[in-house]
Amino acid sequence: MIDRRKFSGLALVAIASLPHARAQINVPVEGTHFLEMSPRQPTRDRAQVEVVEFFAYSCVHCHAFEPALDAWQKALPAGILFRRIPVAFNDGAQVLHQRLYFALESLGLLERLHRRVFAAIHVQHDHLHSAPEIAAFLARNGVDAEQVMQVMNSFGVTSRLKPAMQLAGGYGIEGTPSLGIDGRWLTSGSMAGSNQRSLQVADYLLSLAMKKR
Repeated sequence: MIDRRKFSGLALVAIASLPHARAQINVPVEGTHFLEMSPRQPTRDRAQVEVVEFFAYSCVHCHAFEPALDAWQKALPAGILFRRIPVAFNDGAQVLHQRLYFALESLGLLERLHRRVFAAIHVQHDHLHSAPEIAAFLARNGVDAEQVMQVMNSFGVTSRLKPAMQLAGGYGIEGTPSLGIDGRWLTSGSMAGSNQRSLQVADYLLSLAMKKR
């Protein structure tokens, strides 16, 4: 069994060693650089500290943020769970993109296609506004489009849409990308000053979360 106090201490050291944490100069200020959630929002596993990125494939800032965020999340210490929640601010293409994300996740295709979806929309300007456009994108990338489309429209994926939007609503998400930390705090590029700075704020909040364990 892992001693929780020992684990928390090791995780704090690991978080402090991250480049974003070392580069941090000023202590983030609640109400300016981050917000505290009241009530606390649910997390997937209360035994782990959780980071949630709220994003949309149609969001150009999410596309620009992805390389830095991906490198950051891969460097997180063990015991910190990182996950993404696609959000929709309208009933059009963003809902299709939510379905696409959850389908790719369930089929184990995110590592292969997550960035390619961003690139299709923001680099190739293939906005994937319809099911046929998404199917064509999948086929171009050597994926069984019919299988993915079936999963997109499955009960399993449909059942994930409402909880995703409920969590986004609980956090008060008004824009993307935003980072929810352990159900307790929210930060974003607009609050922190830049998306890069939001990772520094997230490091700070993760250290607070570990101290509460």
